[in-house]
Amino acid sequence: MIATAAMRALGTTAVVATADAAAIRTAKRELVRGLRAFDVACSRFRTDSELTALNNAGGRATPASALLRRAVTAAMTVAEATGGLVDPTVGRAIRLAGYDRTFVLLTQRDGTPIRPTFEAAGRWREITVDETAGTVRIPQGVELDLGATAKALAADEIAAAAFAACACGVLISIGGDVSVAGPSPEGGWSIGIADSHAAEADAVQTSVSITTGGLASSSTTVRRWASTAGELHHLLDPATGQPARSPWTTVSVAAASCLDANAASTAAVILGAAGPDWLARHGLSSRLRRRDGSTVVVAGWPADAVAA
Repeated sequence: MIATAAMRALGTTAVVATADAAAIRTAKRELVRGLRAFDVACSRFRTDSELTALNNAGGRATPASALLRRAVTAAMTVAEATGGLVDPTVGRAIRLAGYDRTFVLLTQRDGTPIRPTFEAAGRWREITVDETAGTVRIPQGVELDLGATAKALAADEIAAAAFAACACGVLISIGGDVSVAGPSPEGGWSIGIADSHAAEADAVQTSVSITTGGLASSSTTVRRWASTAGELHHLLDPATGQPARSPWTTVSVAAASCLDANAASTAAVILGAAGPDWLARHGLSSRLRRRDGSTVVVAGWPADAVAA
């Protein structure tokens, strides 16, 4: 039996392959604990978060928890693996573009278009994580945004923790970033694919099954806002600081971890027309959807099959 413990307000779900009510409660407890820890460490919207303190440190080495150090290190690893396409130093650029508060609050502005400015990033190699001193230092004037990596890392770490606590198969979904741990149900975990993780069942475009690792989708269709430069979205090209001009509305990737999947899906959106070849070279099963609804699949991703 597969049972679910959902927290819809946060867009999160814990699913366990068991009928044991105690295991379900345990999985939910690990989900809540992990989300709270990552929020305090990595949110750029909380004035009391570790990341906010780091961004405000003026270039000084700042005490950082083991969790924040892992998250920053993961972001640097992703930047290296993607050749800087997924860059944590886009924090200032995305703030200047108008995404300066939670998206819920962003949509509740008075309707006056934002006047954005665009600023290139690309300084991720200048970040220093000192494990001995327990500090992180970023250059003065740089702001980190861990949105492209921390949520996926949270899904991976929470899935592992829930599996260890429950001793049964676990699927964790955080805003559509999916990670699985432990034995999967027969036939694998079935996951619906849509432009938004909050889509209703009738908006699901296709479904796939995974048994290990993670699956993530990056989309330009949901986090959008009006500006004097036109409608913008949150996936910025670090080379320009502007929203990526991509033929893909949504890219979905299955990989060895949710962190790897999210890094690749974001990179493919930014790469645009070159995305499918890049994903194929890395052997990443992927689905790329165009604005007209047509799709390209690479590296063994199955042809679209609409979920029941």
